[in-house]
Amino acid sequence: MDDFMAARSQMALSLGFHIIFSCIGMVMPFFMAVSHYYWLRTNDEIYKNLTKAWSKGVAIFFATGAVSGTVLSFELGLLWPEFMKHAGPIFGMPFSLEGTAFFIEAIALGFFLYGWNRFNPWFHWFTGVVVGVSGLASGILVVAANAWMNSPAGFDFVDGKYINIDPIAAMFNDAWFSQALHMCIAAFVATGFAVAGVHALMILKGKNIRFHSKAFKIAAIFATIAAVLQPLSGDISAKDVAKRQPAKLAGMEAHFHTEESAPLILGGIVDEDKKEVKYAIKLPGMLSFLAHGDFKTPVTGLDQIPEDEQPPVAVTHYAFQIMVGLGMIMLLISILYFIGLWKKPEWLNSRWLLKLFVAATPMGFIAVEAGWTVTEVGRQPWIIHGVMKTADAVTPMPGIIYSFYLYSAVYISLAVIVAFMLYRQIKMVDKLYDI
Repeated sequence: MDDFMAARSQMALSLGFHIIFSCIGMVMPFFMAVSHYYWLRTNDEIYKNLTKAWSKGVAIFFATGAVSGTVLSFELGLLWPEFMKHAGPIFGMPFSLEGTAFFIEAIALGFFLYGWNRFNPWFHWFTGVVVGVSGLASGILVVAANAWMNSPAGFDFVDGKYINIDPIAAMFNDAWFSQALHMCIAAFVATGFAVAGVHALMILKGKNIRFHSKAFKIAAIFATIAAVLQPLSGDISAKDVAKRQPAKLAGMEAHFHTEESAPLILGGIVDEDKKEVKYAIKLPGMLSFLAHGDFKTPVTGLDQIPEDEQPPVAVTHYAFQIMVGLGMIMLLISILYFIGLWKKPEWLNSRWLLKLFVAATPMGFIAVEAGWTVTEVGRQPWIIHGVMKTADAVTPMPGIIYSFYLYSAVYISLAVIVAFMLYRQIKMVDKLYDI
């Protein structure tokens, strides 16, 4: 592994860990707020205990998310100094606003954690809502910065210089809405199914059934609604990518040849040398329809993209297939759950449905990781699409491979510690929260 690949791997590792903490930090406060609201309205002690249990999880992930996010900020400057030299003044605004949202979130979380029996009950509940809203705002602002890398705006690039900088135009670039919408819904899907799956497992084990049933229902409602909305946001994102980044769309679909009535490819094994996909299911005209709204419009293939500007096709395609495939599985589970709510109430307590949610526990986060792989690998070789290549932005300092090994050890250790803390929280439910 050379220094360039080590730098990319380190960023991928850091982002891959941070996105999990971020998703949970963005979404769990809303679960917490709903449970807290039920307690205030019904005075049912089970909801109060559930709120306290979830708030401890929010605190754990807030702390780890803050650490990993800070590391990412430093890595941008340390690993990609040429990128930050030019891009920093342009897309610095969403990062500075994200810092403001982060401080609001931290203050509100402190109020919530230590405000029990000290504040007016409804004001205390409101501080929990602020935690969720500010966390969601932080996520949207960071995604806006990443969207700028996919759709650079707010400056003129003349003779190698970045002039006429407009930070507002940079922040509200053409990609920010579709990416932020898709990411926010994905966070609710991933966190909702993970939380619902954990509580479903405890119900199946017969432990603290009433406590876990209340928790399962709140998480499942959020997860299933988001899973139904996600394909709609995915369609918006796909049409946006087709318009702005045809090379990325071609990589996602392993679409090697420009053609009318382009087929949608499901599965298959990519052969980049022969420029074909073996053993795939092809749906004629569907890619043209999804990208352009009709079945005959040509879709740009990789044959229209210079070879030195093509993304790694196999990685992008497989990641996209994983994301979509898992999304469809979670959509199916959601439909079954809604049928249970509407027509078949006996399904809601059935073991087979709970087992489906348990099986889906990791699916949302795997899909999120796959989606970010599509976003970042599919943009290659550009770090700023069409303006600066990733290889031109990397630090000239040697020895990045050792930094990559060090960060890998740190993140693996962090993952083990967080997993242990969460496991202990779950095991202590009957001693702390459901006595």
